Amino acid sequence: MATVAAEVLQWGWERARAGPWRGDGRIAYLAPLAPAGAPSVDFLNRCLDSLAARGFEEVVTSALAPAEQSGFRALGFEVYERLHLLSHDLKDLPRMPEVAVPLRRGKTSDWPAVLDVDAGSFAPFWRLDDEGLREAIEATPVSRFRVASPRRGGSVVAYAVTGLSGTQGYLQRLAVHPAHRRSGLGQALAIDGLRWLRRKGIAEAVVNTQLGNDPALQLYLSLGFREEPIQLAVLHRRVG
Repeated sequence: MATVAAEVLQWGWERARAGPWRGDGRIAYLAPLAPAGAPSVDFLNRCLDSLAARGFEEVVTSALAPAEQSGFRALGFEVYERLHLLSHDLKDLPRMPEVAVPLRRGKTSDWPAVLDVDAGSFAPFWRLDDEGLREAIEATPVSRFRVASPRRGGSVVAYAVTGLSGTQGYLQRLAVHPAHRRSGLGQALAIDGLRWLRRKGIAEAVVNTQLGNDPALQLYLSLGFREEPIQLAVLHRRVG
């Protein structure tokens, strides 16, 4: 059973981040790292050999654009889930809604409550653990971690992670506790992140969401995101 933490696998100029998927020692994730481009079959074979040697039985990829999938497909990876890809030019942003629960900077001490919100918002396969939340926050060189939490005690009821890398912005994670949905918190956290990106001089932000997650899709469209013509895909195969 694999117990290794996330690491960067590199051969030549090609690199990918790999580690246990959501703390599951049987399943690895494999995420190609820019600016190498689409990973080669030789590189992916080396990655699979490395993951097999560490005891993993299955592997899933990060969300890949069609141009990034060819090497994976050649090695028998199949689609696990398809995702909408949406973009926003950050020129016209909605006004911040008035919400009953204020927003503030997220802290490490908020993590247990944040993970409870996450668990109530996503199917088991997509739920974050401690390492997954850490990676979401550290996935880009600069990030913004915000939570919605009552001023007088009470736990976190919603959170968002926004990041930027180079000239590209990302709305990386957004979740609202089921009891606090339709309260404007998701909209407020998303707009907060988009405004932060614009203040940083970023011209475009992207977000993805699973096909079939219509509430999330409608939220992003209402904020001015536009659905891109391409879809992303998470791919999967057994190791070995």
